[in-house]
Amino acid sequence: MRRERGFTLIELLVVFGIMALVIGLVPVAYERMREASQYRDTVRTMFGHLRSARAIAMTEGHDVRFTVNLSERMYGLEGARPTVVPFPLQLRVTAADREVEQLGQASIRFLPSGGATGGSIEIMRGPGIGTRLRVDWLSGRVTQEALLP
Repeated sequence: MRRERGFTLIELLVVFGIMALVIGLVPVAYERMREASQYRDTVRTMFGHLRSARAIAMTEGHDVRFTVNLSERMYGLEGARPTVVPFPLQLRVTAADREVEQLGQASIRFLPSGGATGGSIEIMRGPGIGTRLRVDWLSGRVTQEALLP
C-alpha cells in the first residue's frame, strides 16, 4: 500500500496557531525592549553629561551648569542643545535651593575647583525602579546607584 505524502489539516492548524501566538507576542516584546533601551540610553547620556560638565569646569576654569527642566522634560549643559527625556521615564531632581527656579528647572553647578553645588537626579522606569545619579558637593564626583522598590 502506497501512502501519499503531505500535511494533515490538524498539523496545519497547529502551525497556524503557533504562528498567530508568536505574531501576537512580538509587539509586546518589542515595546518592552524599546523602553529598556530608552532607559539605558537616558541614564548613560545623563551620566556622561554630568561627568563632562565637571571636566569642562576644571579644565576651562569657569562654572558649568547641568540643568534639568522637569516641566519640558529636557536636560543638558547650559548653552548646549538640550536632550529630551522619553515619555515612559520619570525624573526627580534634588538640588541646592539656590539652583532651583520656579519654572520646574533645577541645576547642578560644577566649579573650577572640582567641587559642585551637589544634588541627585533619579531616573525611574516604574514606581521606585530606576537609577540615581548623585553628585558629591565636595569633590564634584558623579556616581550611579540603583533605586530599589
